[in-house]
Amino acid sequence: MEDSLLEYLPSDYHEFEEMVELQNALSIEVAAIIQAEKEAIDQRFIDKATWGLDLWEQQYGIKTNKSKPLEQRRAVVMAKKRGTGTVTKEMLQNVAAAFSGGEAQIIEYASEYRFVVHFVGTLGTPPNIEDLTGIIEDLKPAHLAFEYKYTYLTWDELDSYNFTWDELDQLNLTWNELEVYRP
Repeated sequence: MEDSLLEYLPSDYHEFEEMVELQNALSIEVAAIIQAEKEAIDQRFIDKATWGLDLWEQQYGIKTNKSKPLEQRRAVVMAKKRGTGTVTKEMLQNVAAAFSGGEAQIIEYASEYRFVVHFVGTLGTPPNIEDLTGIIEDLKPAHLAFEYKYTYLTWDELDSYNFTWDELDQLNLTWNELEVYRP
């Protein structure tokens, strides 16, 4: 709270040192209460939850792993939330998209009893692929197999950026970093 509560009182009170100190102290407390209220409200939304993420994980039967970053934990909860109900191609796409942070496609091979999760909206392997694998295993029918297909930077796409070799060298990227590079 940037404003002092003193600003809401008649100007006559501004002359009393005790009143100024009291209102400044109360302003600090009110600001703390407002901040705590905002944080409590944030816990009701998975994408903003911090200390309340444990409750979301408990609600969806997810084992809490505090060593993982909040973004990964939120992705697991979001995927589990999206994955409730009858398993459909669209549901699996939504779950995979929640993990990858981009678009995902499900390619079905019904005669082979398998499907492919193709990450098309992001380059490389999503950081929490193990969690996604666990959720897909929980969701999919037991008789279906699945695999992942990742998207990487192609030579044609790299050529389209019109980099010179010197410009690429100045980026100082490893091969793995170059495979997922987007300027």
